[in-house]
Amino acid sequence: MNTIRPRPFTGARTQRGAVLYVALIMLILLALIGITAMQVTGLQERMTASYRSTNMAFQNAEGRARGKESDLQRQVQSGGGESIELDESVCTAGFDPSAWAETLKYANPLPAKLSYTRRIDECVSGGTGIGMGTAPISENTNLIFQVTAYAVDRGANPGSDAVIDTIFVP
Repeated sequence: MNTIRPRPFTGARTQRGAVLYVALIMLILLALIGITAMQVTGLQERMTASYRSTNMAFQNAEGRARGKESDLQRQVQSGGGESIELDESVCTAGFDPSAWAETLKYANPLPAKLSYTRRIDECVSGGTGIGMGTAPISENTNLIFQVTAYAVDRGANPGSDAVIDTIFVP
């Protein structure tokens, strides 16, 4: 009859410690994965903050432009009761919104006037070379305004700025 005999205990001298090496390698791999995850998370946080900063500056500039357009609408509808507030009443000189915004870029402190409004209806005529076709413009062009607004994402220590240039017909 075959009986199963237990193996005799072999001492620590015959063991080689392979489990220790495998455990150390696994620990190093887990540490590398953790460091990589922390770096990716930090990069994503910076990207999100940059996007938020840019979006906030854009929203502030657009709000300023829409506020100026609302003021112009009110002034035009007053029927002469209110004077129309313009920075340039006749479009004699060219106006570059980017160059104008560059003069304001991150000014500390920002000036009180962060919008520029000019009347441009005398500059626009039907059938000219502005890429709108050869037929004359049939709409009433009595009043056309160019409204440009500049804003930053936050007042103190801004991270982003934006300029919006719109054409407004009341």
